[in-house]
Amino acid sequence: MKFNKIVCVDNTKLTESAIEELQQYSEVGLDNYKDYPDSEAEVIKRIGDAEAVLVSWKTQISEYIIEQCPKLKYIGMACSLYDDESANVAVNFARERGISVKGIFDYGDPGVVEFIVSELIRLLHGFGEKQWREMPVELTKRKIGIIGLGTTGQMLAECLLPFGADLYYFSRTRKKEWEERGVKYLPLEELLGKTEIISLHLPKNTQLFNKREFEIFGKAKVLISTSLGLPLEEKAFQEWLEKKGNFGIFDGDARLALSEKSLAKKNLIASEKSAGWSEETRQRLSEKVLENIKEFTDN
Repeated sequence: MKFNKIVCVDNTKLTESAIEELQQYSEVGLDNYKDYPDSEAEVIKRIGDAEAVLVSWKTQISEYIIEQCPKLKYIGMACSLYDDESANVAVNFARERGISVKGIFDYGDPGVVEFIVSELIRLLHGFGEKQWREMPVELTKRKIGIIGLGTTGQMLAECLLPFGADLYYFSRTRKKEWEERGVKYLPLEELLGKTEIISLHLPKNTQLFNKREFEIFGKAKVLISTSLGLPLEEKAFQEWLEKKGNFGIFDGDARLALSEKSLAKKNLIASEKSAGWSEETRQRLSEKVLENIKEFTDN
């Protein structure tokens, strides 16, 4: 089958070859927008009577938008889809109306892990502008906690194990295979008290760190976030950053949720670049979006 029309409603960052390939799944071609709409009205205007829409993680496809676009049959997310609560698409609402919603997974993780390891080593050794302790230290035997042992968390663990880091994790589900490899499970509060460095890998807008958690985590620690949205209470985070020896490391996507007051903190390392964006990431994203379209049209 073919859709009557496909619309890339914002900058999905698909490759040019992927955009060309999408043409074969549309009867009248494809509208490919390369900016981000500034209102629901603009999103509705762009979709029009199209049966298929592709969207990045930055644009909301709300219940209202879905109601105003009755021809929709397919919403392809050029981003991760974990659950309805963290998605920028009203997933359950769409599916209740017979609209297929497909997301992608495991496309930007290698770049995220490379960012974490590189920035952490720079901080521990003082290779950059900041140094964690008075003397440089190695990853060897550092007590590191990973919160969220999904794909990215597991890749991070895989990278850190050869350095001899002492690894711990907290996740919604136990990962016995990783525990057998020496990554020890701890309940959240025990993890906070045990570790020196924590890396957060949470679904979008999942807030796990509040004042109490920061108090337990304490001082002379490092907190890393590459999560979308804000996984922490910002005022408590700002107060925590003021304590001696505490550092935060955020990539370009994670920093978007921080206020100017947080970004001005001297012990915050906040990259302006997205850790999960590279030539390889773009290629994987494009391939997975196309696979989802092909699977839908073949059925």
